[in-house]
Amino acid sequence: MKALVATGEVGEPVRFAEVAQPQPGPGEVLVKVEAFSVNRGETFQLEAPQPGWRPGKDVAGLVVQAAADGAGPAVCRRVVAHPPAGGWAEYVCVPVGSVAELPDGLDAVRAAALPLAGLTALRLLRAVGAVAGRRVLMTGASGGVGHYFTELAAAAGAELTVVTASPERGRRLVELGAAEVVHDLGEARGPYDVVLESTGGANLPVALARLARRGTLVWFGQASRTPVTLDFFDFFKGPESATLRHFHYADSDVPYGTDLATLVRLAAAGRLTPEIGRTAPWADTAATLTDLRDRRIRGKAVLTLV
Repeated sequence: MKALVATGEVGEPVRFAEVAQPQPGPGEVLVKVEAFSVNRGETFQLEAPQPGWRPGKDVAGLVVQAAADGAGPAVCRRVVAHPPAGGWAEYVCVPVGSVAELPDGLDAVRAAALPLAGLTALRLLRAVGAVAGRRVLMTGASGGVGHYFTELAAAAGAELTVVTASPERGRRLVELGAAEVVHDLGEARGPYDVVLESTGGANLPVALARLARRGTLVWFGQASRTPVTLDFFDFFKGPESATLRHFHYADSDVPYGTDLATLVRLAAAGRLTPEIGRTAPWADTAATLTDLRDRRIRGKAVLTLV
């Protein structure tokens, strides 16, 4: 079968290759991929790829071989899936616990934009707990996670301030429910009950200073790729009894498939909007990855095989 493999080259991070079609193991289904989305974090992984690794964690397509034990979706069911790797290919094996069936009204392009960003946003909201009436600040809100979280948190009653460098992207976040947009973290007035920080570098100490008494800062990303220096004496002088917490979307007792089903239900009902900045044939994957890394794409980028 045809698949995209990592090259380790900056100008052309992936290329097509012929690889063996995967064979599903116990508890896995074989999916014929119709569309996949790419994530900015994957562009960083492609800079120094591990031997034998093939990229691809967000896919939508058709089940062509069901799990041997009968668990999960049957053959010919349309699904969205979150495999551990290898999804930028004609076929991919996925554990049944990482798959959700799609209704007729949700196409493969929108579905493929859901997994990583949607799972992160949904699980961030779960991690911070009830947000109704609480002041929430989110940095780095221009990407897929920011769009999904804005829509989910606003629907849950949060008073959300988002940080984005682009006025255009800020306007869209207001449409999705953000109460306020700032273009520099220093402009955020605070104090905030919850701060969600995804950029790292110099921003994390600034964000921490915006916390209210007994507030919580959740650190869930390092988009700047710059180390953080944190003076804990400043922390002690700041918000009393505040909490600093690290978050990773994979650290959950809930199977991916269960949360994917929630995202599918919300998207099908029009309560969650995949923000897709580019749809292109998968022959354009290398160029799309470069544009995504350099922030020339707003929201999600989806590549199609059909």
